Amino acid sequence: MYIFFSIMIIVCAVLLILIVLVQNSKGGGLASGFGQGNQVMGVKKTADFLEKATWTLAGGLLVFCLLASFSIPEKRVKEPVQQEQPTQNTPTAPAAPAE
Repeated sequence: MYIFFSIMIIVCAVLLILIVLVQNSKGGGLASGFGQGNQVMGVKKTADFLEKATWTLAGGLLVFCLLASFSIPEKRVKEPVQQEQPTQNTPTAPAAPAE
């Protein structure tokens, strides 16, 4: 699931970059670049579409980032099973020196 959200984050980010680059800071952007588009939709409607697309993609990017953070797989490391060492209850005396 994490991989799916990561791919969606990349798609949203690329689309958001493209939408922002198409816009003009003074409101022209896509609307001023295409003469035919102005006759069909009008300048105002094209600017409204770009603004709504920007906000929608930004919101989608936020949601996908939050969902991805909750779906990060946990890495569980198995600890090796430790074998118990046999304990000696009787202490060993040091060897006596040979005479």
